[in-house]
Amino acid sequence: MGITISLPHQVIEDKVYTGDIGAYRMHPDGKPYHTFRTSTVLVDGDDITFRRCTFENTAGPGKIAGQAIALYIDADGIVLEDCILKGNQDTLFLAPLPPKEYEKDGFLGPKQFEPRTKRTVVLRRCLIEGSVDFIFGGATAYFDDCEFRSVAPGYVFAPCTPEDVDTGFVARNCRFTRSSSEDVPDASCYIGRPWREYAKIRVENCTFGPHIHPDGWNDWGKKNVHDTIRFEGWPCPW
Repeated sequence: MGITISLPHQVIEDKVYTGDIGAYRMHPDGKPYHTFRTSTVLVDGDDITFRRCTFENTAGPGKIAGQAIALYIDADGIVLEDCILKGNQDTLFLAPLPPKEYEKDGFLGPKQFEPRTKRTVVLRRCLIEGSVDFIFGGATAYFDDCEFRSVAPGYVFAPCTPEDVDTGFVARNCRFTRSSSEDVPDASCYIGRPWREYAKIRVENCTFGPHIHPDGWNDWGKKNVHDTIRFEGWPCPW
């Protein structure tokens, strides 16, 4: 894992954080890093504001490197303003984790056994770049005037909103863009899909490039969650 920022109540400006660890790389303990040990930066101190910072994981495409987190936030009152987040699969993780793993070592990492604490995060005028599920987690997160840039076919959001939380990911006045039509063909991306059965996403006054599939949402093959997830701002295909 990379840098951990735990000191609360601070403002961090104009920093560049770069890492290159992917989930398929072997850890010194003899296991793969898996998703949650790959982060370039882990933030677990409350009330921190980042301005004009860059967070990047250069491990490469998910097919080669697996999941590779650039920024992992497990804290409350975090604000990002005019920041850049770059990666491929799983660029930005916003805790809490879901209550249970689907598979052994699925949550292996620094917060594996921590309480699943409710979190709220705000991002303003940020560029977030990735491919598959590149913004994921259980936080209440407000994205204002942000750009979500797909660099390969995939999914922008993959929330695991807790059942008792009313608001998951909210994108307001944002732009869904792509790196190029060659790398990201028309209709090859979805706004989001549900990592867990109470996932919530709302899009308000956003613009969508032609790479966004006409259905908008994907159910990840989970027909049983159609009545529990809440995807708003684009008509659901079911």
